[in-house]
Amino acid sequence: MSIAEPRDHGGGLDAAIDRFGGTRTGWLDLSTGINPLPYPVADPDRDCWTALPDRAARNALESAARRFWDVPQRAAVLAAPGASSLIARIPALHPAGAVRIDSPTYNEHAGAFRAQGWTLAESAATRVVVHPNNPDGRWWQVEGDLDLLIVDESFCDITPERSHIGLAARPGVVILKSFGKFWGLAGLRLGFAIGDPALIARLAELLGPWPVSGPALEIGTRALRDRNWADTTRTRLRADAGRLDALMTAAGAAMVGGTPLFRLYHVENAAAWQTRLARHHIWTRVFPYASDWLRLGLPHPDRWAQLENAL
Repeated sequence: MSIAEPRDHGGGLDAAIDRFGGTRTGWLDLSTGINPLPYPVADPDRDCWTALPDRAARNALESAARRFWDVPQRAAVLAAPGASSLIARIPALHPAGAVRIDSPTYNEHAGAFRAQGWTLAESAATRVVVHPNNPDGRWWQVEGDLDLLIVDESFCDITPERSHIGLAARPGVVILKSFGKFWGLAGLRLGFAIGDPALIARLAELLGPWPVSGPALEIGTRALRDRNWADTTRTRLRADAGRLDALMTAAGAAMVGGTPLFRLYHVENAAAWQTRLARHHIWTRVFPYASDWLRLGLPHPDRWAQLENAL
């Protein structure tokens, strides 16, 4: 049995260190769109580590998610071990056929559908949109009148008023939410599927029992209930995105798009820019399909000087 080739993503810091030297603590990893100042995590209750996650903890998390995202009453909510685990299972919700996934976008969606026998098409009754889009930040206008509509809102929590969560009660609709991006806790592995109860029930079956760890249930519930942190974080991220734009444009880059969690720039030679910054132990994201696109996440508040000096 052959093993699929890894898909292109941000990260890969170990390989950068092997090539350019240094240690992980000395590198500034801007290759992802993860909030560099994450939600503060207190130690979870000891039972979270020693007992199987119970129904009450799962219900508490999903209730907090329902309130935070203003989920329609008729829609169902499912917590999962990361949005990527949901993306891998979603193609099994419907018999394989044609799916529309406009590119460029997050490549795991097309990879998951292809792996389960689907074909990509310019027009189809199944559609996937990443809203806002990764990497260019495009917003999509969509309608819930397809056989299957997947709306990946992994980066939408910075601008909740643009969410398509109102479609979640319609048949054939699944909205995906990521916990790792806005809250900055990618290692917690927590994500959500919200939508058509029949589809959500099928996803729950595919995930099996106890899909989310006890610590993730507790930390996720606490974070989703903390609206003050969310409001303050949105303000900070918008300001930091503006600061990054000012630095990059002064250095000769041109703004293409993005979100307050990552910015996409046009440069003459993205690979050369990546190498130049890597010599200063700053890792960025380039794309195999666009040699003039360079994407940067936001530096930690204490690490701006490293980027400024490199530029």
